[in-house]
Amino acid sequence: MNEEAELVFVPLGGLGEIGMNLALYGYGAKGRMKWLMVDCGVAFAGPDLAGIDLIVPDTSFIEKMKKDLVGLVITHAHEDHIGAIADLWPRFGCQLYATRFAAELLQAKRLSEPGAPEVPIAVVAQGATIGIGPFEVEFVAMAHSIPESCSLAIRTPLGVVLHSGDWKIDHEPGLGKPTDAKRLTEIGEEGVLALISDSTNILRDGVSPSEGDVGRTLREIIANAKGRVVVTTFASNVARIRAVAEAAMAAGRDVVLVGRAMERVVGVARDCGYLDGIPEFRTVESFPHLPRDKVVLIATGSQGEGRAAIARISENEHPVVSLNPGDKVIFSSRTIPGNEREVGRIVNNLIRSGYEVITDRNALVHASGHPRRGEVEQLYGWTKPRIAIPAHGEEIHLSEHAAFAARFGVEHIVKARDGDIVLLAPGNPGVIGEAAHGRLCKDGNAFVSTGDEALRTRQKLSVSGIVTIALAVTAKGDLAGVPDVMTAGMPAKTRDGAAMDAIVDDALFQTFEQLPRQKRRDADVVSNALEKAVRHAISSAWGKRPVVHVLVVEV
Repeated sequence: MNEEAELVFVPLGGLGEIGMNLALYGYGAKGRMKWLMVDCGVAFAGPDLAGIDLIVPDTSFIEKMKKDLVGLVITHAHEDHIGAIADLWPRFGCQLYATRFAAELLQAKRLSEPGAPEVPIAVVAQGATIGIGPFEVEFVAMAHSIPESCSLAIRTPLGVVLHSGDWKIDHEPGLGKPTDAKRLTEIGEEGVLALISDSTNILRDGVSPSEGDVGRTLREIIANAKGRVVVTTFASNVARIRAVAEAAMAAGRDVVLVGRAMERVVGVARDCGYLDGIPEFRTVESFPHLPRDKVVLIATGSQGEGRAAIARISENEHPVVSLNPGDKVIFSSRTIPGNEREVGRIVNNLIRSGYEVITDRNALVHASGHPRRGEVEQLYGWTKPRIAIPAHGEEIHLSEHAAFAARFGVEHIVKARDGDIVLLAPGNPGVIGEAAHGRLCKDGNAFVSTGDEALRTRQKLSVSGIVTIALAVTAKGDLAGVPDVMTAGMPAKTRDGAAMDAIVDDALFQTFEQLPRQKRRDADVVSNALEKAVRHAISSAWGKRPVVHVLVVEV
């Protein structure tokens, strides 16, 4: 072992938020360190970022050392772990390692996205161990809400790090392998230097329900239904899709699939054998021709996505699917924080139309793929880590997980956040520096920082509207013609009934006339004066300050 070597952990995403997971492990002497990347995911933007759908981690830290990046390992195929690969991989261009399901889903996504790079992927089986540079990586089977989820036992001369990925303990996972308690115990006996583990459900006591229990509930509901049944769930939850299909088969019903993301996942799942024994699903075009008591529709949109199938059905806008009062709609999912309003709107629309809505509030129709406290306790008992680093969570989750690990008696607890450079070995573990990090917003086909002026302006426009004024001024300082004024995103009249365009005109002409003739000949002076005056006039009358743009042309 190199006496100068260090082992460090550098999260660039996923510690301080749920989503956008990307972690780096570095081993070697300072300046000669080799790096291993784990996951490369996206986060989904909220309403505070107008026009933005996806957020990816800033990878500039590792881009500067890409010649020393020995590989990218994928724990599982959820978007918050693989969603940024197509956009970010060209920046570092290393070999990628993933299980078959994740590899095929990445390939299917690439084929559906014009211009996506062809990433070299080495397929690794669950349970296998491979060498990647100075790292030996074992893919340990974990139960989760997508096939082939793995924790990674990363071995180095300075110790074993267990990177849990997303997981739960489920002895009846519906499909795929359960969490490998035996192997995790063996790794614990080998000696675990550090455990970097999922914190998503650390606030919840007990253990997560089983997929098997959810499957039995769905079977009962579908068996007793008199009319149509619609089930909306995460497109990636193949075990849930299989459970719905088996329940439909038992009730003598055909399954109709609607939603491109779900069709893509189902295609990969069939190729990997996870839907063996399940008949081919019917196309959405067949839906109107099937008897009400002989159909189950599986639809996308469980998180309230505006143009997804269930949203369009709720607004009676779907071109093919329509329901009748008494039909059942099952939300076989849990609403992700931040999506409550959109999901609530869809649920209310469905109820208003007379459909029966079933959610996880009134039936066991969903089980989380993340561990509750009882499961986390079992993982700590199996692995007995010397260092605990809570991951995959917001501040409240990471803080509670750290307190939990302390009560469990872990020797060292490091409260790391995105960008921290954490020394794992040798010596006392802790944060020893900060790496360049941040969040990049995907704006069309461009990437901008979250603090970009364009995003701030766009957000302001969404709140307060815009006024655009164009005018021509002669060499003598007189108006040449009538100014052109355009407003957008503003009411026509104020609360007192004053016309907004009249308020703009009054402020424009009065301010121009009050300017000395010499200053009227300076386009910048005129532009600044009119901008301030119009904004102030509208603010006084309306209570909001719009964006005001003034273009002055000298003629």
